[in-house]
Amino acid sequence: MAPAALATTNDVNRIEAPVTWKAYVICAFASFGGIFFGYDSGYINGVLGSTEFIRMVQGPDAEKLSSPNQSLIVSILSAGTFFGAIIAGDVAERIGRKWTVVAGCAIYIVGVVIQMITDNNVDALGTIVAGRVIAGLGVGFESAIVILYMSEICPKKVRGALVAGYQFCITIGLLMASCVVYATQNRPDTGAYRIPIAVQFAWGLVLGGGLMFLPDSPRYFVKRGYLDRAANSLSRLRGQPVESEYIQVELAEIVANEEYERSIIPNSGFVSSWMNCFSGGLRVQKSNLRRTILGTSLQMMQQWTGVNFIFYYSTPFLQSTGAISNTFLISLIFTLVNVCSTPISFYTVEKFGRRPLLIIGAFGMLVCQFLVAIIGVTVGFNKTTPGPNGDLVANNIAAVNAQIAFIAIFIFFFASTWGPGAWILIGEIFPLPIRSRGVALSTASNWLWNTIIAVITPYLVGDGKGEADMKSSVFFLWGGLCTAAFVYSYFLVPETKGLSLEQIDRMMEETTPRNSSKWVPHETFASAMAADGGKLGLGSDAVEDVERKGSAY
Repeated sequence: MAPAALATTNDVNRIEAPVTWKAYVICAFASFGGIFFGYDSGYINGVLGSTEFIRMVQGPDAEKLSSPNQSLIVSILSAGTFFGAIIAGDVAERIGRKWTVVAGCAIYIVGVVIQMITDNNVDALGTIVAGRVIAGLGVGFESAIVILYMSEICPKKVRGALVAGYQFCITIGLLMASCVVYATQNRPDTGAYRIPIAVQFAWGLVLGGGLMFLPDSPRYFVKRGYLDRAANSLSRLRGQPVESEYIQVELAEIVANEEYERSIIPNSGFVSSWMNCFSGGLRVQKSNLRRTILGTSLQMMQQWTGVNFIFYYSTPFLQSTGAISNTFLISLIFTLVNVCSTPISFYTVEKFGRRPLLIIGAFGMLVCQFLVAIIGVTVGFNKTTPGPNGDLVANNIAAVNAQIAFIAIFIFFFASTWGPGAWILIGEIFPLPIRSRGVALSTASNWLWNTIIAVITPYLVGDGKGEADMKSSVFFLWGGLCTAAFVYSYFLVPETKGLSLEQIDRMMEETTPRNSSKWVPHETFASAMAADGGKLGLGSDAVEDVERKGSAY
């Protein structure tokens, strides 16, 4: 078939080249950014229980951090990440996806260095907080734009599995943090907390340095009007020569979709560009407002599952119950379950789709959370008596072990469904003109709710004056929120498996979430433009321009 015929073909299966090992390697490396997120969540959980860290922040005679200090230290990074994600959306539009992540790595490294200098000779609390704010800005850049970058460069056939690799790297980061904290917890010097902090330095160097050698997103280049760079980028990503039929067809489709969307959402100023994310009405199926609500609420629901309660506060929480002798080891076991469960999603997300995974995952999580709560308030964590040494001892060890088991099963359901699923979907549901800002808003929602949960949790489970001291009853709260996630995923989450980003855009215009799994692509944007005489955008001239420029490279 001649290139001209290919560019306007209506064969929706010929849009992308066959997947090569090179595509796997590039996308897998980009997912390395998840280690930032995971390692921080894991290391701070362990460090909060470190005797050296507690005495440095709270005072030489302190045995535990106060709830306000716990809340501040944990949540402040999430607050910085919230603003970093928002800022990154605009930065990615100006300098590209790749260089935005590189900039985030540099900011992250600065924050790590500030945290490392924390000691008793300075304002320890102020220094650690300042370092975590700055590191949070860097993590915000990375967490928002890595998802955007991966979604835009991954082949559609394996996009879900490859983006799920981001969540897998989060779990790897958690595991690494648990191992480092476990190895340093008994050190009698500042290495007990400085070593876990210092390890983060390597993640910024590896990701930032490696990305400099990878191509930027072809969809970013198309949006900026650099068709030559877009063609070269696609060539590197797909392992095909620039003049390949596949490269020209995929590029023509990206251009056609961008021009169609641009006819609906024209270029505008800074404020109006952000307002485009909220254009349209709630009753309009394809409106940007509905997509923005979908993206931000997906990340909100992911945080509502209560998973970060386990990874942020499981060590101090289990210590407070007096029911577990080695809380660091239990936290390590939870992390291992998280790591081993996530790769299951690499297969299931492409075999069964995004929507079924979220529905099944939410149901499994709500059952586990309610079981942990019921066992805890009847015979488990909440039932302890003073032991010979004055320490609290669980009345029913078997019941406590059952709670631990159901928490581990809850983590299995989260790691194999909602953990990767929410990240995959937010990279897929937005049209190109608002994609960077839409993903940024969705990621910011994740960090906003992350912050809120990190702030309130110490007060929910703390036993001080004015604190709720909920103990196991807090799992009733998470169970109720998982129930909300189950209902939400059934009625509002669309199926995007096996579709290109441009096809997803069309699907969301033409069908409802509950019927989305039955939708099949019936034409390409490029063929529609050619048939419609260019009314959808640049028209057939755009296709010919892509072919002409592509043949010249």
